Amino acid sequence: MTKILYLHGFASSADSSKAKVIESFVKKNTSSTRILIPNLNNNIKNAYQQIEEIIKTESPTSIIGSSLGGFFGTYFAEKYNLLCVNINPAIPPIDMSEYLGENQNYSTGEKFFIDQDQLDWLEVMNQKIINLKEHKNFMTLVQSGDEVLDYKATIKYFSGSQIEVKFGGDHSFKDFELQIPKIQIFLNMH
Repeated sequence: MTKILYLHGFASSADSSKAKVIESFVKKNTSSTRILIPNLNNNIKNAYQQIEEIIKTESPTSIIGSSLGGFFGTYFAEKYNLLCVNINPAIPPIDMSEYLGENQNYSTGEKFFIDQDQLDWLEVMNQKIINLKEHKNFMTLVQSGDEVLDYKATIKYFSGSQIEVKFGGDHSFKDFELQIPKIQIFLNMH
């Protein structure tokens, strides 16, 4: 069985549009694929521990990550030698200092705080994945119109991996559903 862990982006939720697209595809088009879509904790350190626990208890075969979820996906794919599809991912060196203080989850409206301890945790993670080791494990989907992250830096970081660049678009990855057939093949979704 193929078991996929989907990791949403910063201040988002399991109700994100990409998560819904993937979940719907898996339900309608596969018989031996299971997808796990947790609501990640807004606290970066707690989200890390939550993902670690899910990997230990559920043993996913692969990860799909979007934005900050892509950063987490990259980290855990390297740590556990998993396949990983990233969608407009955040890459090292990730700097979230602009989010110090109070924030609000875009999906749930929940207010939460980012403190220096969480940023220090991100820095530890940054250092462990500054250079990829298992390029073959990654498929990265980027759009050049991403207003949040630099798609050229992403291409450089994932050089040697499978990379799909769509010109235009935005950080949410317009027309994401058109990428599903490629993801299905890469992750062996059946």
